[in-house]
Amino acid sequence: MPQSVPSLPRRVARILRTSVFAQVACALVLGIVVGKLWPDSATAFQPLGDGFVRLIKAVISPLVFCVVVVGIAKAGDLKAFGRIGLKALIWFEVASTAALLIGLVAANVVGPGSGMHVDPAKLDASALDRQTQGGALPSTTEFILDALPNSFVGAFADNALLQVLVLACLVGAALLHLGHTRVPKILPAIEQVQEVVFAVVGFVMRLAPLAVFGAMVHLVGQYGLGVIKTYGKLIVLCYAVAALFLVLLAVALRLVSGLSLWKFVRYTREELLLALGTASSETVMPRMMQKLRQAGCRDDAVGLVLPTGYSFNLDGASIYLSVGTLFIAQAVGVDLSLGQQVTVVLVLMLTSKGMAGVPGSAFLALSATASSLGVIPAGAVALLLGVDRIMDSMRVTTNLLGNCVAVFAVSRWEGALDTVRAKKVLDGEIAFVPEQAAQADAPADPEKAAQADAAVPVPSGKEPAPEAG
Repeated sequence: MPQSVPSLPRRVARILRTSVFAQVACALVLGIVVGKLWPDSATAFQPLGDGFVRLIKAVISPLVFCVVVVGIAKAGDLKAFGRIGLKALIWFEVASTAALLIGLVAANVVGPGSGMHVDPAKLDASALDRQTQGGALPSTTEFILDALPNSFVGAFADNALLQVLVLACLVGAALLHLGHTRVPKILPAIEQVQEVVFAVVGFVMRLAPLAVFGAMVHLVGQYGLGVIKTYGKLIVLCYAVAALFLVLLAVALRLVSGLSLWKFVRYTREELLLALGTASSETVMPRMMQKLRQAGCRDDAVGLVLPTGYSFNLDGASIYLSVGTLFIAQAVGVDLSLGQQVTVVLVLMLTSKGMAGVPGSAFLALSATASSLGVIPAGAVALLLGVDRIMDSMRVTTNLLGNCVAVFAVSRWEGALDTVRAKKVLDGEIAFVPEQAAQADAPADPEKAAQADAAVPVPSGKEPAPEAG
């Protein structure tokens, strides 16, 4: 008898049961519907998203520490690690400056704030203070000092990624200096902790659909969809500039490594959708590290470049800041000269590096830029309060893809990329297996399974003995 084809409801149920992408997509749509129909329930669902973000943040610091230490110790070359860091910083600066310039050119051409004739005196400046919680962006000196830990435990307790990176580099260098013979148990212990952390990440990721649902209900319920009509021109411009920047990134990735950004997007579609839904790229950092490592990037490159990019390579934020600055100036009727726009780029190049982890950092950076120009009222930054949350999706996606491209590019320059494996993974020839599952189910990777089978000795002239059953 021919095998019966499952009915449509059964196929849909199987997809929803097995595909994280389908679960998150459904949660995204359902969250928008619930937020639109019952906006008063927005606050009640917010803890779903906030709780998920907290759980993920709890494992980021130990994960980054383990990956970097193991990467340095196994690579066995501290100089190579230093070169990776230097090349990453060069890439970050070029990419974020390009994002700023593209945003400025686009805002000049389109003029999203032209004709608004806003009186800054009528804007609610107190709302801006509430958004920034009275904080301030660190100066360059403070930023550098803040990257240096004053407590081993405190760096992990505060979830300060740059401090954790510094500690990981020191520990990795110490292991190289002492050698495996003098501290033979340290590295295996750190590797085991890494496996435990990846297992925890796998458990937490099962809550991703609930997190996306809660975050979308809160977003739509609190801000509504009407804000899209009010700021439509600005929103469309920012997303269009981000799309253009991603096209340029795709070209750069192809030239540097021969890889396709669009295939990488398909490979990481679950993580990208989760980042969109929760408006946080930190929620997918652990999973992105796994996917980049399985896509042929060496451990030390992934462990150093990706976390560092979260502080130094905010391409999406750079686009938003440059477009937002000109939007504010145009809205209040200020015509910025070419020299003043160059000042905007220089100021944002500095302020954008200290944005990570600061509440209301975008508004603080915009306020600092307005103050440095001396012609835009600082209170006019409040114009963007209503649209800022809508821009999160653009910022998060662009930041995340920009950092992943940086990992591939720097890995290729340093010879830390297995290009053949990367192409096979992105083409779908090698399926992604979460690392804690890969430890228990090695045959999931056909190449490794074949190698394992070839390594099993068979006595000469004899067939392998059958398994006892």
